Amino acid sequence: MNTLRNKVQLIGNLGNNPEIITLESGKKLAKFSIATNESYKNAQGEKITDTQWHNVVAWNKTAEIIERYLEKGSEVAIEGKLTSRSYDNKEGEKRYITEVVCNELLMLGGK
Repeated sequence: MNTLRNKVQLIGNLGNNPEIITLESGKKLAKFSIATNESYKNAQGEKITDTQWHNVVAWNKTAEIIERYLEKGSEVAIEGKLTSRSYDNKEGEKRYITEVVCNELLMLGGK
């Protein structure tokens, strides 16, 4: 049951091409966002689609695979954990961000 404490599984589509960063150490970092959709009917019986955007980061081999094969619109299944962090922007204001750190990736759909 310990493995369920902080686990996220999402299936969605990339909103943009992944941003790939190579650090001085040689490690690769991939940053991208995916959209997930949920549909339901409102009180009037109209179909409503709710889209949620999720920020995702991936490291090393996973980032290399993302760099090579994924682009805007690609459908993926990811598994990872939620992390939150803060930073100060250029104006000195504290900003908070929540991301999914991807440790497994499955490419869906086809080319």
